[in-house]
Amino acid sequence: MSKANTSDKFNKTLTVLGIVMCVIQVPILIVNCTLLVKSLINKDEVPDFGGTVTLIVLSDSMQPEIKVGDMIICKKVDPAKIEIGDVISFYDPAGNGTTVVTHRVESIINENGLLGFRTKGINNNNEDSLPVYADKVIAEYTGIRIPLAGNVAIFMQTTPGLFLCVVLPIILLVGYDVLRRKMYEKKQGSDIAALMSELEALKAEKAKSNTSAPEDADAQNTEQNETAILPSEATSED
Repeated sequence: MSKANTSDKFNKTLTVLGIVMCVIQVPILIVNCTLLVKSLINKDEVPDFGGTVTLIVLSDSMQPEIKVGDMIICKKVDPAKIEIGDVISFYDPAGNGTTVVTHRVESIINENGLLGFRTKGINNNNEDSLPVYADKVIAEYTGIRIPLAGNVAIFMQTTPGLFLCVVLPIILLVGYDVLRRKMYEKKQGSDIAALMSELEALKAEKAKSNTSAPEDADAQNTEQNETAILPSEATSED
């Protein structure tokens, strides 16, 4: 295998890796930045991305349907459209106002004109002690969960996780771009050197051709002169 073929394969491999890293990293950065900005603007609300809310499961109250460490995908919903059996995420009425719980709706109530829901964890024996009113509802669980992704998300919030999942990929992307540029410049330099070498060879060949042309002309002229003299000498002998 030639050196050029090896270099081309290496370049293609780097290009594919760079594309894969961009496809994975760019959406993650966009989503994270969006969620971060929204969390800073509305500190009392769970941030969403286009109406989609991602939550990390920290307890086993919804096992086996939802397990600890899962990341669940929820969708913003009109509380009036929630039905019995739906799984909803809400601010815990018995909590500090920021704790989020995801439980199944057992019944729908209407107290003094206020829409509310009685909820219960699948793995719990009893219903939640307090009803969840419409203004506490965050979103409805879509049924999509990513096993153990919640643990990964929690790890990403630590210093080592931030370095491995954010900083390191950025460094690799920048390093790849620098390496690609250098290899391209090196290839361009080699191509230019080869072209210059070919031009020099052509110049040398042309110069050699120009030098040999007068010599051929002189040799031809001498031959013609010798041919012209011979008849003259033969006439004088007669």
